[in-house]
Amino acid sequence: MLTMTDSASTAVNDLTTQAGVPEGGGLRIAESAEQSGSFELALVPSPQPDDAVVENGDAKVFVETATVATLDNLQLDTDPNAQGPAFVLAPQQAAG
Repeated sequence: MLTMTDSASTAVNDLTTQAGVPEGGGLRIAESAEQSGSFELALVPSPQPDDAVVENGDAKVFVETATVATLDNLQLDTDPNAQGPAFVLAPQQAAG
């Protein structure tokens, strides 16, 4: 299952607060219909009925059902070199 770093959690919280997303809302990740192998990110007020929900503190990320397997061993993080909020997907770090 996709995981989220603390910095990504903070970024998701900041974005949802700035955008006025209601409580229970979050960032949704879905495969792009227009560009194969790409993902679309959107701030949404609630998950779709079949979405998987990833939580870290108050931050919520909703993953489209068709995308869950693709992101299974990945971790959502922020890109420290980007100007403004930017997310990256990286392999999950092994525990221990």
